[in-house]
Amino acid sequence: MRSLYVTVFALVLATRALSQAPATNPERDEFYRFARDLFEQAAPPEVRLLYQFPARDEWDFHVSRLERALTGGSLPELAALATEARPALATLRLVPGADEVADWLEQRVDAMEAAAQAVTPPKSLTPKGPRAPAVQPVPHYNLWLGRVRGRPLPERASQLMPRLQAVFRAEGIPAELAWIAEAESSFNPSARSPVGARGLFQLMPATARSLGLSTFLPDQRTDPERSARAAASYLRTLHGRFRNWALVLAAYNAGEGRVGRTLQDRRADTFTAIADFLPAETRMYVPKVCALIATRAGVTLDRIPPPR
Repeated sequence: MRSLYVTVFALVLATRALSQAPATNPERDEFYRFARDLFEQAAPPEVRLLYQFPARDEWDFHVSRLERALTGGSLPELAALATEARPALATLRLVPGADEVADWLEQRVDAMEAAAQAVTPPKSLTPKGPRAPAVQPVPHYNLWLGRVRGRPLPERASQLMPRLQAVFRAEGIPAELAWIAEAESSFNPSARSPVGARGLFQLMPATARSLGLSTFLPDQRTDPERSARAAASYLRTLHGRFRNWALVLAAYNAGEGRVGRTLQDRRADTFTAIADFLPAETRMYVPKVCALIATRAGVTLDRIPPPR
């Protein structure tokens, strides 16, 4: 039982950026203390009876395992977390005040479960006879299309999307791309990742500041319109470099430096050509956003025009 609660808080800490941080990064220490204090102060009695908060060495062990799965290139390693991740998330949601992190984590658990499908696809998905399989704009698009079709809108989507799309249009960015917010934050304006990304579009502090946002008293990333304006500006910058929306999405998730180096190393110019050399989380993120846009907005990524 203890390992499940260890996984809860290790999952909270694991993000794509963490593997690039030095072992003495103060954010690791700060978030360990935050998670420990949250557990001690807010965990319901029934949870505290079943679980103990992990010691620091145990925490670090599980964090290393999880960050390797997210930032490494192995879908099987990411998929291996799926059986633990969903009940771990459910446990986290029992802790009052944890929604900001839980809504962020919800989308990463979704990626783990999709990776498990990708590694062991159901036999029913195998094409039979002479019929050709559906065209996939990016790898695993059809898998994600099956996952998100019929999925209900997140609770805040109907309220927030008109506002976000209006900002995107005003900034000259196709409004359909505002659905990135679902994949990033579950439409929680206060969602945060353990290494500092925050808001609907999960902007890191340095990125947010470079786009003109304050990140401290107030943190403007939690303002839907300001966050959307900054995200639209960032998407414009990325499109100016990569000239392709699939690559833009990959860069938004994995970092433009990582994507740029991979394109150069592989002498490639498409996401499909480099997907296998990007983090497993990114390989799940790009087709997920594509499928969300197709389902929610009724348009495929290849039909979305460049910025105005």
